[in-house]
Amino acid sequence: MELLLPILLGILAALIGGLYLLGVFRQRRPGEPPLDKGLIPWLGHVLEFRRNTSKFLERMKEKHGDVFTIQLGGFYITFLQDPLSFGAFVKESREKLDFSKFAVHLVRRVFGYVAIEGDHHILQTSSNKHLKGDGLEVMTQSMMCNLQNLLLHNIGSAADQGTWIEDGLFMYSYNILFRAGYLSLYGNVPHKSEGSEEKAKEKDRAESEALFYEFRKYDQLFPNLAYGVLPPRERMEAERLMEYFWNALSVQKMRTKDNISRWVWDMQQSKEEMGMKESMINKYMFVLLWASQGNTGPSAFWLLLFLMKHPEAMAAVKEEVDKVLKESGQEVQHGGPLINLTREMLMKTPILDSAVEETLRLTAAPLLTRAVLQDMTLKMADGREYFIRKGDRMAMFPYIAVHIDPEIHPDPHSFKYDRFLNPDGTKKTDFYKAGKKVKYYSMPWGAGVSMCPGRFFATNELKQYAFLMLVYFEFELKNPDEKIPEIDFRRWGFGSMQPVRDVQFRYKLRY
Repeated sequence: MELLLPILLGILAALIGGLYLLGVFRQRRPGEPPLDKGLIPWLGHVLEFRRNTSKFLERMKEKHGDVFTIQLGGFYITFLQDPLSFGAFVKESREKLDFSKFAVHLVRRVFGYVAIEGDHHILQTSSNKHLKGDGLEVMTQSMMCNLQNLLLHNIGSAADQGTWIEDGLFMYSYNILFRAGYLSLYGNVPHKSEGSEEKAKEKDRAESEALFYEFRKYDQLFPNLAYGVLPPRERMEAERLMEYFWNALSVQKMRTKDNISRWVWDMQQSKEEMGMKESMINKYMFVLLWASQGNTGPSAFWLLLFLMKHPEAMAAVKEEVDKVLKESGQEVQHGGPLINLTREMLMKTPILDSAVEETLRLTAAPLLTRAVLQDMTLKMADGREYFIRKGDRMAMFPYIAVHIDPEIHPDPHSFKYDRFLNPDGTKKTDFYKAGKKVKYYSMPWGAGVSMCPGRFFATNELKQYAFLMLVYFEFELKNPDEKIPEIDFRRWGFGSMQPVRDVQFRYKLRY
């Protein structure tokens, strides 16, 4: 009996400790946001959250207001859904709210990359240098060349003259933009190694096609991989795909290429100088590929789809790009030189800019997450204050709080190509809620320290693709009455959303 008591006490202590870790005993303290732990210990609301993030958070907001704490897979996350108070989240010091801790965990799980101190600083520095200003001009020109190779390589063949070609709009757009972006960043096959420029371009087309085929497989596994809920067989497939990309994007492979972007090259060199093993640099190259090319193609799909579903928008954008092309002194001619779409030309398209912004407003749904490093007070725009515990997380889901708020954006679910245009043609930045100006009125690229460093390059990619499609091709939906497909709810929170099905369209040369 004397031995049994300590054993029973030990079991009881372990049980209580386990229940504590599962969050069973957590209670809302005075001054804290409403707490909703869900019915399942530790998991909390994670199953409903994964099924449809948007609907779940809308339900929580209706139940608890615009600030609430929920339990998700062992974490307590406080969601801030008041757009007038977003500055309190975005501008909070890194000593209190930290993005890197969450990012480090994610990239290790989904890419196998173990982050080092200074990673984020290296990325920001290189991105500011090569994906903005003069560096962006170089990248725009490289993208132009690769888009020409993929979109227009067979433009002179007799079989293509006036012939309608049918394809799935999502796969067509994703395929072209992913491959052009990949070649622009990671380099081209050298002409010398293939014996001619044309053979090198042909090999670029073939290699990038094979890479996209594998990337699409990985892309479909990504949401469940990120949440750690892949079944064993799919987990094995994800690991195989990781190995494939570590090899395909390896330092050794890149050393055989021409025209590698300075953005990629600089980050590779920085990692080497910091003593990182080459095998880990290869894994980082995969991180960069997904971060730079995982969202642009799906966004291009939505952009062209919205234009085809709204003839007045299509006419306005087409008129604008034709005008810009004419002002540049160029024209599309059968047998003539391919047009050179420059960054300067892309800066003269306010209507296309607005259509792109509106597309991203409707279809980009990033989840902004920070780790709470110390106890802090969240100060709301209306004067309310909430105590947030150290060890929790804070998050915003702008799609609900801003993008589909009818007070900020009338007709919030409808495409309105000139929503971000003032009557004088300048960019509109004045949006209001409850009579107060909303600073963060559109957040497709994230915000603060987690804002996408490649957003200017990604925007240019979208515009270049749309511009070339409009000046070179006529395109239309195979079924003009086809409804816009629903969004795949599994991808909420990971950037640009994807449709549950593809949409058939057809295209042919304009001349």
